[in-house]
Amino acid sequence: MGLEDHAVFFRKMTKFILYEMPKAGYSSILNDFVESNFFVIDGDSLLVTCLCVKSFKWGQNLHFFYLVECYLVNLMSNGGQFSIVFFKDAECAYFDFPELLSLRTALILHLQHNTNIDVQTEFSGCLSQDWKLFLEQHYPYFLIVSEEGLSDLQTYLFNFLIIHSWGMKVNVVLSSGHESDTLRLYAHIMESTERNQTFLKKNETVIQSAYKSLIQHLEERRILALAPYFKQLKWNDMMEEACRTLSLLQHLWPEGSDIRRVLCVTSCSLSLRMYHRILVHCNHLSLQEVEDFCRLHCLCVAFQLHLPLSQRACSRVITSSWIRASDSFLKMNKWCEHFILGNLNILGSWNLDLNHVSDLYDEQLLKNIAFHYEFESTQEPHLNLGDSIKRDYEHLWNFVSQLVKEFDVGKSFPVRTRTQHFLTQKESVIQEISLEKLPSVGFIPMTSAVIDEFVGDVVKDLPILKSDAPVVPSLFPQKTSDELLHWHAQRLLSDDYDRIKCHIDEQSRDPHVLDFLKKSQAYQQFYGKSLESVSTKVISIQTTQQKDSSGASGEILQNIKPQKVTKKKKKKSIPEDQNKEQQNDDLVFSIEEEIKNNLLSGIRKLEDFLTSCASNSAKVGVEMLGLIACFKAWKEHCHGEGKISKDLNIAVQMMKRIHSLLERYPEILEAEQQQYIAKCLNYLGFNDLANSLDPTLVIQDDKEKNEGNKYSIGMGPARFQLQYMGHYLIRDERKDPDPRVRDFIPDTWQRELLDVVDKNESAVIVAPTSSGKTYASYYCMEKVLRESDDGVVVYVAPTKAVVAQVAASVQNRFTKRLPAGRILCGAFTRDYRHNALNSQVLITVPECFEILLLAPHRQKWVKRIRYVIFDEVHYLGREVGVKFWELLLVIIRCPFLILSATIDNPDLLTKWLHSVKQYWKWADKIMQEKFISENQANECLNFLKDHSYKNQSYEVRLVLCGERYNDLEKHICSVKHDDVYFDHFHPCAALTTDIIEKYGFPPDLTLTPQESIQLYDTMVQAWETWPRAQELCPEEFVLFKNKVVIKKLDVRKYEENLQAELTNWIKNGKVKQVKRVLENLSPNSSSNSKDMVNMFPLLVEKLRQMDKLPAIFFLFKNGDVEKRAGSMCAFLEKTETKSYPHTECHHYILDINKELRKVERIVEEEKKIIKKNEKRAGKLEGMLMDRPEYINFLKKLKTVKISEGRTYADVSALHSEITEENGLTLNTVLKRVQLTRKGEELMTLAQRGIGYHHSAMHFKGKELVEILFAKGLIRVVTATETFALGIHMPCKSVVFAQDSVYLDALNYRQVSSSCHSIFMGLYCL
Repeated sequence: MGLEDHAVFFRKMTKFILYEMPKAGYSSILNDFVESNFFVIDGDSLLVTCLCVKSFKWGQNLHFFYLVECYLVNLMSNGGQFSIVFFKDAECAYFDFPELLSLRTALILHLQHNTNIDVQTEFSGCLSQDWKLFLEQHYPYFLIVSEEGLSDLQTYLFNFLIIHSWGMKVNVVLSSGHESDTLRLYAHIMESTERNQTFLKKNETVIQSAYKSLIQHLEERRILALAPYFKQLKWNDMMEEACRTLSLLQHLWPEGSDIRRVLCVTSCSLSLRMYHRILVHCNHLSLQEVEDFCRLHCLCVAFQLHLPLSQRACSRVITSSWIRASDSFLKMNKWCEHFILGNLNILGSWNLDLNHVSDLYDEQLLKNIAFHYEFESTQEPHLNLGDSIKRDYEHLWNFVSQLVKEFDVGKSFPVRTRTQHFLTQKESVIQEISLEKLPSVGFIPMTSAVIDEFVGDVVKDLPILKSDAPVVPSLFPQKTSDELLHWHAQRLLSDDYDRIKCHIDEQSRDPHVLDFLKKSQAYQQFYGKSLESVSTKVISIQTTQQKDSSGASGEILQNIKPQKVTKKKKKKSIPEDQNKEQQNDDLVFSIEEEIKNNLLSGIRKLEDFLTSCASNSAKVGVEMLGLIACFKAWKEHCHGEGKISKDLNIAVQMMKRIHSLLERYPEILEAEQQQYIAKCLNYLGFNDLANSLDPTLVIQDDKEKNEGNKYSIGMGPARFQLQYMGHYLIRDERKDPDPRVRDFIPDTWQRELLDVVDKNESAVIVAPTSSGKTYASYYCMEKVLRESDDGVVVYVAPTKAVVAQVAASVQNRFTKRLPAGRILCGAFTRDYRHNALNSQVLITVPECFEILLLAPHRQKWVKRIRYVIFDEVHYLGREVGVKFWELLLVIIRCPFLILSATIDNPDLLTKWLHSVKQYWKWADKIMQEKFISENQANECLNFLKDHSYKNQSYEVRLVLCGERYNDLEKHICSVKHDDVYFDHFHPCAALTTDIIEKYGFPPDLTLTPQESIQLYDTMVQAWETWPRAQELCPEEFVLFKNKVVIKKLDVRKYEENLQAELTNWIKNGKVKQVKRVLENLSPNSSSNSKDMVNMFPLLVEKLRQMDKLPAIFFLFKNGDVEKRAGSMCAFLEKTETKSYPHTECHHYILDINKELRKVERIVEEEKKIIKKNEKRAGKLEGMLMDRPEYINFLKKLKTVKISEGRTYADVSALHSEITEENGLTLNTVLKRVQLTRKGEELMTLAQRGIGYHHSAMHFKGKELVEILFAKGLIRVVTATETFALGIHMPCKSVVFAQDSVYLDALNYRQVSSSCHSIFMGLYCL
């Protein structure tokens, strides 16, 4: 089938792509951690894009290469890692443009030889098998392609590339329309959606056929394109002629030369020979005129070799075009240049300098030379050329004459032997620029210390206007006004703060308003308490007591009172200690009984006791109790199961108890206890470890040996600990308490944070999620609150949802008695404000904080700021709101804390912030010196007092915590045989040999202990004769050998050794073995997006069976978030209860009935009181309005038949909420959403333990989901990525249920930083 037979399909394909273009998202394509995002650029798209730049003039090669390099530098300066691909078939699109053929070849040579960019030229076409394999191996994040070519046929080629990329699940970025700022590069991104992927699958046969017909048609056009210039000579004939010419020149120039000289000599000689052989009789130019043209070309190259760019840039713009005959010969010459450049590889080791391959042709310079000879010079001006240019020109022409052996081409001078014009004649052939039209421009004279210091040298060379210049007075306003008043109305300034609504009058004394404020504060405390179980701390201002004038008597009073108090406390403490001991004994007994009845339940109870108990001796006793119980259970289990199968969970619990005893309490362990531990290790098969603890332990006879083998787990201790105890391995923790922290013993990096706050320093804090970095912000708040009633702490959060959560947490954590008109915590967002300027702790978003900082009439409040805390500061690296974050970090003058879990380059950020602080230090010093020099001591003291600079430090510390508290695992979810499967995704499977060779292992790529073992085993399989296999074997590794307690730090060192070894394999040429390792680590999973949508409820069920709830399912469209939540609810309505027996379900229903009767009885009593007592009627009627929602919720729960098969909620938590807490949480949150737009839907979902969360929801609906999720009453939440931005929602699993261009490396790290990650149908990270 020919091209015309596929015309309908070409139109269909074009229409399909045009339909998708309006859906393209305009977003930043290079964000933080961009080194994780490898992408590909289509070389021909790059060429076409730069050719279409408006400023580009055809024939200016150097300008074209400048545009190309600007385009690429823009990508590389933002950290882009990419390859450029030139397909062989794409060359066919330029046969109608011979001048572009040579330009394309020169571009490839320039990128290959003059840059460090990876350039791929071996792929025949975008549908080839090699290209498909390249995409599968390298997983590019996106492919940059042009949406339009120089012709319709080239556009079709681009369309094929776009369709194929979509089919390979690679997003497409359009090459045009790129914009950039100091941090980001923005482009149009067309996602590889299911619809796009299906188009390739459905039309695969037609696409292959249409592509072949298109390439065949283009190759036929090549014959037609060559015919006018080379007649019967074919492509291969011309390639042979070019090879022959290059070989001859190599013989003449054995020392090598510059590419410009080589191309000039070879192309001119080849053109002259071809013209003499074929075209001399059928063209308007004679052979002598063609020789003249070639002399002009050689002279132009001589000028290029010697003229600096500054002079070439000043050359005249010749508007005349070439005459038709000259243009025809030029095209023939361009064909010859292409053949020459395409055969440079035959020169082998010849010394060819390709540095100037970007400057092979300058048409304007050639036109200037031709114009001079044709219209300005009456005699041969060769004497004025200069010795260097003349010598090079003669040198070039002499070699042209040596290469042309068929006829004599004449001498180098005269340059013109004929009078034939090569340029057309016009009235005005030179484009002149009138200098008179240029206005007189200059800079206004001014002096500034900042300008003089930073750009003083530059300003000296700039034109400065005189003060009496007429333009200067017109630039200054004639009328000045007060900066605090409007210039025209003379009323007080207002800003966005005044325009943002405040729900109530904060200064009002109205009883209704005060009652509303009281209820609002009570709800905020309830909201905060539901998020974290922290007791409220009463804050009082720290004051230094002055000594009494009476001296000794004062000291006596101070000494006596504490003694009396101490005696009272001692009297009270005796019975309290006895009660505690009795309670501990009772609890230990209950734990022992629970362990006997149910081992796992008893172990959980044991863990709870260890968390609350303060006595180490009691802890040792309970730990030994647990070890004995586990040992007995293990022996019974091994007797029952034999050697067929063993439940290693019991052995894991044994080793966990052993780890805890040996690592945490080695000083108080008795000899008998240590011997018992050795006995347990011996039974597990860890004989060497047992002997290291108790050398006297000897197995007496063969019977006892066989008995010991029966209980052995069948593997070495190191492998067992890494394979099965990864999440239980002990971290290196400090044991010395810090008096500043009561609830836990802080690590070293946390103590450094507290030191930063105590010294009024600034810090950049980078620590994983849930590692405790937020504690520093609360410590900072507490410090400022204790200092005075005036100081302010500003907490800058990225989103409104985080503002609400932090505000609630602050009001729950702290309480303080403040003067009238002041309040502890306020909030300020674009939607609302509440006590923003009269609070000591302000929670806000960046844009609102900027409003306050820059408002002239808010500066008194600004001077009260003592600390600023920036949470989730990696927003600085995102396209939305970046200007606010950067500006705030520059203009704040007080100390600050910067918190984030995912900063790509913390060192660079810290250095930049340190330089900002040093500037403010210098500015403050200048200000103080100014006050002192002007004898304004009072003003200086006021300045220091207002800005609190007396104790401020200008240091900026970087505090890092690299080790996670919990290991994260990744899985890929796929559908096989109408069921959902999870395949473990090893992090190394996301790498390629090229990435490891060029960039090494990403610094934040960490493995779990199980994944380290898996990597070692795979390496052993891939290279059977691996020399270091024994050395890196877990049992022989130096940090593991004969070690009872392997710590997380030891495992991290082992992981580093494995990664370094794998890198050395590549360096030593074992690339095949490394590829085999990566292939074996990759999961074999595939699924269809439609299948995943339909199987979504089954996925949730699977997670419940695996005990992986609560879970958050991330999608990127608000509509899909709500639909998926609804599909899960519908699934549960159809599912019969299976998990719980009928009796237990019946028991819960009886409890609900009891609660219903209780609530209904209270309602009836309140109605009777309303009729009798009119004074209490108003308050009780308000309570009655709230009761129906809770009653309705209970009735629906009764209908649902509460059980684990009908709801995703934690059934025990729901039962406890209804029976023990009398539905306090449910009653509080349900009444708040009853009148909202989606309130009824959210309540229906909540009955099934389901919720959804996205930015378009009402804030009350968001709070309902957050509170119930924290309580366990909702355990399945569908959400957008905004849910992960600082919102405290701990869970077991995170599921990426949808792909998006916004799921980049930064967002992935942010979303998945807290728990087990699952990808639905996404193959690469």
